[in-house]
Amino acid sequence: MKKKINRRVLREKVLQILYAFEMNNEGLEALTEGILADLEEETDKEFCRILVNKTLVHQNELDNKINERVNNWELNRIALIDKILLRMGLCELMYLPDIPPKVTINEVIEIAKNFSTPNSGKFINGILDTVLSGLRESGSLNKTGRGLIDETIQKKPKKNKTDEE
Repeated sequence: MKKKINRRVLREKVLQILYAFEMNNEGLEALTEGILADLEEETDKEFCRILVNKTLVHQNELDNKINERVNNWELNRIALIDKILLRMGLCELMYLPDIPPKVTINEVIEIAKNFSTPNSGKFINGILDTVLSGLRESGSLNKTGRGLIDETIQKKPKKNKTDEE
């Protein structure tokens, strides 16, 4: 029986592919196949390929979105890992309609905690959250199926100490 890998591991592989491609800017197909070689499930490989390809195809647009949100900060001053994670997150928000926005943001933040600086998670969260709000306000957030889940989940009210007494 083939083992399905969780999406965080797949996103980490996408980060590795995009980072390596950014560093040498050649051999994307061989690079992708090499990093994905240990995956057994074709659906896992396909998710990675889609995220890599869409992130690269839309890179200029994604970079423009980032630039709009980083006041007085040049894109080339953002840590490369953070920039790639922002591109991946924005790509999921904008071009992968079946992934809930909260899942995208949480996953990218968690990956940043493991692969980047201590403040990267907050930085990335701020930018992705702002872009998400803008997409919602403009009506251009395109989510279907599972991607709509976060809109329908009811949060349980938190208990405070006075409720327990």
